[in-house]
Amino acid sequence: MMELDAHLLARIQFAFTVSFHIIFPAFTIGLASYLAVLEGLWLKTKNETYLTVYKFWLTIFAVAFAMGVVSGIVMSYQFGTNWGPFAEKTGPVLGPLLAYEVLTAFFLEAGFLGVMLFGLNRVGPKLHFTATLLVAIGTLISAFWILSANSWMQTPAGYMIEDGRYVPADWLEVIFNPSFPYRFIHMVLAAYLTTAFVVGAVGAWHLLKDKTNRPARVMFAMAVMMAAVVAPTQLFVGDMHGLNTQEHQPMKVAAMEGHFETQQGAPLILFGLPDLEDAETKYAVGVPKLGSLILEHDPNGEVTGLDAFPREDWPNVPLIFWCFRIMVGIGVLMIAFGLTGAVNALRKKLFDAHWHHYWAVAMGPLGFIAILAGWFVTEVGRQPYVVYGLMRTSEAASPIGAPGVAGSLLGFLIVYLIVFSAGAFYILRLMRRTPDADPEKPLKEGPLRPSHLADELGDGGEQTSGADNV
Repeated sequence: MMELDAHLLARIQFAFTVSFHIIFPAFTIGLASYLAVLEGLWLKTKNETYLTVYKFWLTIFAVAFAMGVVSGIVMSYQFGTNWGPFAEKTGPVLGPLLAYEVLTAFFLEAGFLGVMLFGLNRVGPKLHFTATLLVAIGTLISAFWILSANSWMQTPAGYMIEDGRYVPADWLEVIFNPSFPYRFIHMVLAAYLTTAFVVGAVGAWHLLKDKTNRPARVMFAMAVMMAAVVAPTQLFVGDMHGLNTQEHQPMKVAAMEGHFETQQGAPLILFGLPDLEDAETKYAVGVPKLGSLILEHDPNGEVTGLDAFPREDWPNVPLIFWCFRIMVGIGVLMIAFGLTGAVNALRKKLFDAHWHHYWAVAMGPLGFIAILAGWFVTEVGRQPYVVYGLMRTSEAASPIGAPGVAGSLLGFLIVYLIVFSAGAFYILRLMRRTPDADPEKPLKEGPLRPSHLADELGDGGEQTSGADNV
């Protein structure tokens, strides 16, 4: 049985806090861009429905943004308390990257967030749109620097060692390390998809109560469009990211795929039970040679297994194996949902297919689950290293006793469950509000929407006047 020493407790504490934290930035990255699109469409079309949807989600964005900031501050302190040697040795590389995130992204977001939240009737529509756009850009810049720092820990580059510390030798190589482009794009698309499915779930919830609700139609239709386009794109990007990981972290891919033995013509294992003691995936159900075809582009290509690495370096294979399948499985469901929605739109049944609306409501939280599963694969798969191939996690932990770490972990558990449960409950209450558009304002067909989907927005399964077309 695994012993709960200070090192393991510190890992559990960081995993707990980062799991709470990551869901809020992922949501706000997607929601900030969505708000910018909504306000841009409102300025372009003068369609008040877009403004109604914008105001509906603006308050939710503010609450989620605040929760993300608070949870992120806690993580920073842990570098000094639980991970002192890590902070000392990698500080010359990671410190500036995190500082750049504050100086660029956080200052940009904080500087214009107030204008975005309270300035619509004070600064004018165009200047307010500029503030919304800058906040959205700020969230993307924040993701850029954070993913650059984390990617460097996965695929370190552009460094040299001086007095036992990692110092930058080439900043461009540090920032644009081998895995960064794939991880950045993959994460941003994941944030957009997660937000789209939350928006779609809320829109579908209100459509089930009133299928003629125009703001709910806009939410649901835009979410379906995003799913139909971005979910298949994410599959392609994920494959490219997997090939990059195969090149730089083959042990992680072996754990993801459940391959304990290096072999030619490796199967793609769909399901099974990885057994670390016997070093095999029991009861495996797979497709012959498909694993080699995907990873090596050759059905007879050789795929590296865990037997190519020392057993003491193996990560938690069962956790990685199943988290990877959860992430991919949810991705497949997202693709199916988006394609189904596109077919319903073509058939002008987007707002009549109630079974699709129930499906959308059920899909609402799955994006967050997929993000967490993906991060577990990424971070647990890097073990036993905190900086892959260079610094072991056991070497990065501070020399503090288990009771101290356990006490702070218990405190985090209590405070997080109270504060963030209350915040999540409040966000759900905000989502339950009925988004009502002004019925006196004429609605126009908005840009960026296929004509068949624009017609469908005004259909609703019954005859409507031209003024009801969104």
